Amino acid sequence: MQGITQILPLVLIFGIMWFFLIRPQQKKLKEHQSMVAALRRGDQVITQGGIIGKVSKVKEDNEIEIEIASGVHIRVVRSTIASVVSKTEPASA
Repeated sequence: MQGITQILPLVLIFGIMWFFLIRPQQKKLKEHQSMVAALRRGDQVITQGGIIGKVSKVKEDNEIEIEIASGVHIRVVRSTIASVVSKTEPASA
């Protein structure tokens, strides 16, 4: 009986931490991964470094090419995309 009363507060604290800290963080990570996976040519994005540009090429090997000015292209790793400002509509087949 005494062992249960000593362990119960620890279990309760872990449960609260999981519900308020870990769970929302995992949800945010899944949303970011799905956003990055859905990137396509023409999307306007913001990188974590604050660079705003338009996706000009989506490459297979975890990187994309962004046009930041007319004729100026940079390659960035997909996971460094912070947000998508505007999405392009998929071409109708």
